[in-house]
Amino acid sequence: MRTLFAALFAFLTGAALALSLGQHAAPAQPAAAAAPTDQDDAADSEAWADTDLTPEQALYVQADRMQAALAQLKPRTPGQVNLYALIFAGDGSTDAFRNEAEYAERMLGQRFAAAGHTLVLENNPATVDRRPLATWSNLETALDALAKVMDPQQDVLLLYLTSHGSEDHTLTVGLDPLPLDQIGAEDLGDILKQRPFKWKVVVVNACYSGGFVPPLRGDGTLVITAARSDRSSFGCDSDAEITFFGRALLADALNRTTDFIQAYGYARDDVTRWEHREQLTPSEPQIDVGRGIADQLATWRHTFKPGVPLPFDTQQIVVTR
Repeated sequence: MRTLFAALFAFLTGAALALSLGQHAAPAQPAAAAAPTDQDDAADSEAWADTDLTPEQALYVQADRMQAALAQLKPRTPGQVNLYALIFAGDGSTDAFRNEAEYAERMLGQRFAAAGHTLVLENNPATVDRRPLATWSNLETALDALAKVMDPQQDVLLLYLTSHGSEDHTLTVGLDPLPLDQIGAEDLGDILKQRPFKWKVVVVNACYSGGFVPPLRGDGTLVITAARSDRSSFGCDSDAEITFFGRALLADALNRTTDFIQAYGYARDDVTRWEHREQLTPSEPQIDVGRGIADQLATWRHTFKPGVPLPFDTQQIVVTR
């Protein structure tokens, strides 16, 4: 069950958005987040020192943040399959997930003609002043809004989630000291089942993310994960610029091909080679191709000319307010 504070956050932000959007989805029941400890206080204060918001204020302005982000979405192009992307960077304890999300937005805009069709939810002290938080409530709000902008029976939803993951197949959602709800594999499956998207590409970049495959698989859905259900993935430590799988899939593979299934193969091979070089236990990325999604993605690829590749460069990840 949600913590009391997080439930209040969900109520306040959801209610405010309901007034402006005319909707409010009933919240599901997530796993409770762990409360921050006293020893984390100093680190938390330092991380938030350069922001213009206190943690409480960050929660209070989420309705405005979401409204502003949703207002930037462009209408779909009629008469063709469109791609809309929702990027969720769950853990604010390292910059790797923030970097990955920021890069993914830029790369999709340049390579996949998705500028104006991409929405980023992100937990990081450096972007809390300009990005909506990556929370359970904001995820549901974003999906509901996308369902209205898109044609859910024709367009493709790309949901890219990057964070730490646990052995019980829970995606870390955190920005200390905020008490945010965690998202488990079954939770994410239920969230998507409650929405009308027929065609989906869901990428879960986290340790043990193979455990997300069973609740996510289905007709019209391509599921890609960074690891199998009982293995860690790599490149998400505190000094990493981007995760192994994020670099392999986004920066390398999708700059070579616009075919997500082919890109998975390239990324898997890259990760395998890097792990062998570093003498790491293989993460063994996973893929599940639901009926019909390959053909729908092929139809979508015929609607645009791929842009030039965009190399990953942290110097180009502008974090300004």
